[in-house]
Order: sequence, then C-alpha cells, then structure tokens
Amino acid sequence: MMGKLLVLEGLDGSGKQTQTSYLCTAFQTAQAQYRHVSFPDYAQPSSALVKMYLQGEFGASPQDVNPYAASSFYAVDRFASYRKFWKKDYDNGMVILADRYTTSNLVYQLPKLPRGEWNAFTEWLLDYEYHRFELPIPDLTIFLDMPPAVSESLLAKRYHGDEQKKDIHEKSMTFQQDCRQAALYAAQKLHWKVVSCAAGGSLRTPQEIHAEVLQIVRENGLLNQAETAKV
Repeated sequence: MMGKLLVLEGLDGSGKQTQTSYLCTAFQTAQAQYRHVSFPDYAQPSSALVKMYLQGEFGASPQDVNPYAASSFYAVDRFASYRKFWKKDYDNGMVILADRYTTSNLVYQLPKLPRGEWNAFTEWLLDYEYHRFELPIPDLTIFLDMPPAVSESLLAKRYHGDEQKKDIHEKSMTFQQDCRQAALYAAQKLHWKVVSCAAGGSLRTPQEIHAEVLQIVRENGLLNQAETAKV
C-alpha cells in the first residue's frame, strides 16, 4: 500500500507551523502512523542554494532570479529529503505531512511571470518535480488563506520588528500580495482545499482553523489511512 502525501501551504506568516503542529497532535492522539517533513530543509546541505537565494546573494529582489532557476533550488532540496529520509515510510504506506512542498514553487515563482505564462509554467513544474525528479504527487493540498496584511503583522512580531531578518520574499508586501493571487490560481487549477484564516474582517482563532483543516483531512481519508498503517 502506497503512502499518502498531505501538504499544508500558505504565505509567509500564515500560521503553517502552528497548523502543522496541531495536525501532528491529532495524528498522535489517534495513534496513527505519520511522518512530518518541512521544506526547505534548512538543516541539510541540500538547502544551500535556497539559503543563498533567500538571503539575496543572487539579487536583492525575488525577480532577480528567474522562476525556473529558483524552482530548481527548491526541487533539489526536496529530492534529497525524499530519497534520504522519507521515501521508505511513504513506500510502506505511511502518511507524510508536509509543511510546504512543490506547491510553494507555484506560489512564489508564478508571480515572476506574465499571467499568460502561468499555465505553461505550472505544467512545466509538475512534470519537472513529479515526473523528472519522481517525487510523490500530493493527495491533498490545503492552502491557508491569510490576508497578506495580517501575515505582514505576524511576521513583524516574529522578527520583533527587525526588517533585516526577513528574506527577500518576506520583505516585499507587493510580492506577497502577488503570491496570494498565484496561490488562489493554483488552488483552482489543481483542486487544492482553501481554508480562510479570516472571516468578517476578523482573524479566526488557530483552533477554529484547525477544526476546519482536520475535518478536510478526515473527509479525504488521510487520517484513516494513517490509522490502518499502524505498526
């Protein structure tokens, strides 16, 4: 039985880490087999080019690196992680819970291109990572749709107002807004589930967001898959 791949996606500051942590607790409570992975994998040398890119060593703006090159930095990091750390678990039927994945290349690289090229880039990326690199295709992707203005505020708190700590993606509010449009485009095209993190002009609580995320996970059978993979 092949495993399942569950991806949590969202803009910087959207609460992915919090929601991933809640999901991990839900799987643990159910005594279900799963593995948590996160991208980029900054603890591994495979993320070296990603770090250089985000730190501005190839240019101070995201647009200074074309989307095909930047996507390759992240794809190589994912390939290394998959082959070294979680391929065996996936092959043995375990649920893999990923904080970011190939999906992030769509969110952060599509805005660099004219809208008329988005479809071609999407098709290229899916072929590149899922067929050429032979990485697993997600069974479920959940996009946490946090208003960019709120994400900006949360990032400011994370870095205690120190703008120098932000990477080149996080520094531009305009870029983050463009990334949200790219994410919603990808969500519609690839059938991601979208969870709104704000309602009626107010931010929803992490617990409210988690309840909706968990419901989607259960409705798609991923928690059931993990429970049947118990050892």
